[in-house]
Amino acid sequence: MRQPINVLIAACLALLSASIFAATEANLATEAELDNVKGLGPSSTARIMKERAQAPFTDWPDFLKRVKGFKPTKAQALSNAGLTVNGAPYVVPKP
Repeated sequence: MRQPINVLIAACLALLSASIFAATEANLATEAELDNVKGLGPSSTARIMKERAQAPFTDWPDFLKRVKGFKPTKAQALSNAGLTVNGAPYVVPKP
């Protein structure tokens, strides 16, 4: 009897850990989901939502161009916190 319970517990823990490390997509996330990304707050989330309502972000350069107050350093920190744009993490441009 214990084995099925252990399997169930292991499956629940796996799902929980996957949700903790899941990426948050800038084009699909709700306001609450964006607010949960470390480094984003209500005002920055509102700017993202406003720009996204005009058109989805095509990539990180598009995101940085359209959302005021975000620079490459901030984009890297947000990406490290799990934010993606069009499914991609931020990649530092090569000089």
